[in-house]
Amino acid sequence: MSIGTSIDRAIEILHEARHAVTLTGAGISTPSGVPDYRSPKSGLWEKAADMMEVASIYAFRHHPQAFYDWLRPLLQLIVDAQPNPAHFALARLEAAGKLQAVITQNIDLLHGRAGSRALYEVHGHLREIVCPACHHTIPAGALLEMFLADGRVPHCARCRHVMKPNVVLFGELLPRQTMKAAQQHARAADLMLVAGSSLEVAPACDLPLLALDNGARLIIVNYQETHLDHRADLIIRADLAEVLPRLAEPFRPLPAPIPSPVGGLFNLEISGKNPPVGDVRISE
Repeated sequence: MSIGTSIDRAIEILHEARHAVTLTGAGISTPSGVPDYRSPKSGLWEKAADMMEVASIYAFRHHPQAFYDWLRPLLQLIVDAQPNPAHFALARLEAAGKLQAVITQNIDLLHGRAGSRALYEVHGHLREIVCPACHHTIPAGALLEMFLADGRVPHCARCRHVMKPNVVLFGELLPRQTMKAAQQHARAADLMLVAGSSLEVAPACDLPLLALDNGARLIIVNYQETHLDHRADLIIRADLAEVLPRLAEPFRPLPAPIPSPVGGLFNLEISGKNPPVGDVRISE
């Protein structure tokens, strides 16, 4: 089946859906210049051959400087990145009433900046920074901008412990309410669109299976194979920044881009705020 024919079929399926949900992964942000940091070809990976050495909660607690040394180049890429046509396409589908939720594994804020409002960031986000010791939580903007400027690791103003961006590290708990809402959308979905996810990181990778088990159809747009390809109604192996805009083209309206707020990139407000507590653990 050609790409054009596959996209036409995807549009038909989307027209028929009453509760469409998307799950996005790192692949949707690579056209924006944010690398898939799990890939061996990424420069970020080459600086941390075993990601668990720096990107796990154990590593953060024992070697916070190594974590921040790893984070700094990724953080700079995120600051420099702009939403790409795939992000805007999903926001357009939501504004047109054809997409009920955007569930993302990404922490890069690009969905919110593109205009997605029903947004569930199951791996956390960079808008806040939290103290693991006393749980003091504040907007991340000023501290992260200072860290990018001079490499100074942020410390808690209350207890002086090293603070952590409100993102989920390996071995850490996912935000409970956010994950619960994502699971509810997956159960209610009659269409699950997987966009740019390898479906390798649990428990987010189980959301399409939850949708399938409740009768949903499944469309996967991803370059690499996934473990659910055999259950997909449609698979498109092509550039998301080309495919998703063509998928969204028949649907109106087109939302205006959301500019970075005056308070800084990291302070962007969205409707799907993520609680700092949870009871679902992230694993591979």
